[in-house]
Amino acid sequence: MVDEKIRESIALFRYGLIAPILNGQVSCQKTYLEEVAGKKHQVPYYGEKEFTPKTISCWLLDYRRAGFAGLKPKVRSDKGQCRKLNAQQEERLLSLRQQYRDMPVSVFYDQLVDQGEILPKEVSYATVYRFLRKHGLIAKDAPAKQERKRFAYDKVNILWQGDMSVGPYLLLNGRKTKTFLFGFIDDCSRIVPFAQFTVSEKFDALKNVFKEALIRRGIPKIVYVDNGKIYRADTFHIACASLGIVLTHTKPYDAASKGKIERFFGTVKTRFFPLLKSQPPSSLDELNQRFWRWLEEDYHRKIHSSLGMTPLDMYLSQANSVRMVDDPASLDVLFLKRVQRKVKHDGTVSLMGRLFELPPQFIGQRVELRYDDTGVYVYENGVQAATAVPVNFADNARVKRALSFREMSTGKEES
Repeated sequence: MVDEKIRESIALFRYGLIAPILNGQVSCQKTYLEEVAGKKHQVPYYGEKEFTPKTISCWLLDYRRAGFAGLKPKVRSDKGQCRKLNAQQEERLLSLRQQYRDMPVSVFYDQLVDQGEILPKEVSYATVYRFLRKHGLIAKDAPAKQERKRFAYDKVNILWQGDMSVGPYLLLNGRKTKTFLFGFIDDCSRIVPFAQFTVSEKFDALKNVFKEALIRRGIPKIVYVDNGKIYRADTFHIACASLGIVLTHTKPYDAASKGKIERFFGTVKTRFFPLLKSQPPSSLDELNQRFWRWLEEDYHRKIHSSLGMTPLDMYLSQANSVRMVDDPASLDVLFLKRVQRKVKHDGTVSLMGRLFELPPQFIGQRVELRYDDTGVYVYENGVQAATAVPVNFADNARVKRALSFREMSTGKEES
């Protein structure tokens, strides 16, 4: 039986192959599929394998149907059947497609759903794709990169750019401390969903900023980040894929792909940093409070030369189309770190230099642990099965001493 960690690794592998298609970076899908199929791939658990274009196309459709979970290897008892297009829908789709010939089919389908032209439960992406292909309306040679950029200018939360920049130094506990500014910017409205100064450049800092950005401004379709280690973490990839976000890593020094976030950081340095000179912040919290005030009262409310309006007004003009996070607490679960551990005979596992105790039924088993700063949880087949409890050595010592004294006392009475 393939365990959940391996299933997720396989799903991430499949996601990596179809992501360029999902985010519009592929100008000709057929050519891309043939190129990918012509290579040998190292697949988690299975080793070196080759795939046909049809297999990869099936993964693409699985993702469209069920998101990241649809990419996990499993036995599917019901693939589901969508209704066929009726004559009126076919005529309407042909008319709309003539107007948007160069638009990627994935984006075209999303727009049909957003505008109420079709219901996703009745008409699947695969149905629309096959219909357009039948009529020769798949834009094989369309310049995907230009189309993505043009569409991003028109729609909020299609594309976010994310990055990290060095912030001002603070005098904390008598020591000069470097700060780092993590942030994301919406490519269309130039609104900053969230940004924050930290004293760490590790994954947890990125995770906290990204989660807050999602809660405040909704879920984007594509996120562009660089190739840094924290942006390639499995936890980040799995969380994005589970939310239906296409995570794309830009090429080094590719200014065109993340120019807006870099320009925003430049604006922070020229318009916000000077405000700190007369009265430097005495703490990280003060720095962030002043930054957030400037962000909301200045940056978001100044007319942007490229937009002709403020970033906030641009975002609010399309607020009805934004897909918000239904349950903010669910993000905590998505961003849990994941590891495999074998439970020792005493029912404990070692994690982060500490011992945790698990229920007796897991003794001797290899289990999946998901954790963050608040707790450690045992998962089976993607579902939480138990909570791991930190071992309290002081309590254990008292129990052992009590048992020892009781044994000594019993021994004296028997003698």
